[in-house]
Amino acid sequence: VILERDAPWHDERLPLVDDRIRKRLGELSRHLGDSDWLDGDFSAGDLVMVGVLRRLQRSGLLNEFPNLAAYVARGEARPAFKRAFDAQLAVAMAAANG
Repeated sequence: VILERDAPWHDERLPLVDDRIRKRLGELSRHLGDSDWLDGDFSAGDLVMVGVLRRLQRSGLLNEFPNLAAYVARGEARPAFKRAFDAQLAVAMAAANG
């Protein structure tokens, strides 16, 4: 829906998608609570979730959930995240350059 802005149904469905995203972020925020990581120690799940949540940073949605914004910042600061992100970026750049 977000990527299909030219579709005739885009405007009427966008509020539905927005509500669903906020609901899921609220659930995730409650699960995380005041913890640093989703399941105690930093794990592959955090690595993946931080990657997903980073995509929402420019939308401003994470500003509504300060604990999730802080979670993303903690994840991005981890050496494991930086290595994984750099490796993923290298693959994407290689594919783009043919």
